Amino acid sequence: MSIKSDSWIRRMALGQGMIEPFESSQVRDPHGNGERVISYGLSSYGYDVRCAREFKIFTNVNSATVDPKNFDPDSFVDFSGDSCVIPPNSFALASTVEYFRIPRSVLTICLGKSTYARCGIIVNVTPLEPEWEGHVTLEFSNTTSLPAKIYANEGVAQMLFFEADEVCETSYKDRGGKYQGQQGVTLPKA
Repeated sequence: MSIKSDSWIRRMALGQGMIEPFESSQVRDPHGNGERVISYGLSSYGYDVRCAREFKIFTNVNSATVDPKNFDPDSFVDFSGDSCVIPPNSFALASTVEYFRIPRSVLTICLGKSTYARCGIIVNVTPLEPEWEGHVTLEFSNTTSLPAKIYANEGVAQMLFFEADEVCETSYKDRGGKYQGQQGVTLPKA
């Protein structure tokens, strides 16, 4: 198994539609006016994704039990904006701007960006399995005792692509995975 380079990611994004929309280099000043953002786009051995403008902020006003088999959507407050403030010791869900189509021989791992990690904001995403496609649902945990801010349309996490020595027998698509083709923020499904 090997990690894939920027040239491979570029070829797959432009030739196979693996990442859409795709930025072929690191973007730090998208408008060219000196107003810097948290970087996104292609890096040496990965791709830095952006967070979309729609958020679901966790709240416990209903005193519900968090149950992955029977999740109460009323546990979230919907919010749309250029940034999102996550309450102390809470979390929010969002999705990537980018839509992914993972090749059958590839497993994709997501890691948070250091800018957020150094602020106590942890990004959690499960692996993108072979032949999975969709917008990635991102979970941002605010581990601090203070409110924390996430910026939409800026870099939040890096995707790393690993190609297997042998193609898997059964892909996510073959299994009919329940999150296949998801659009926007997707809540837990039993």
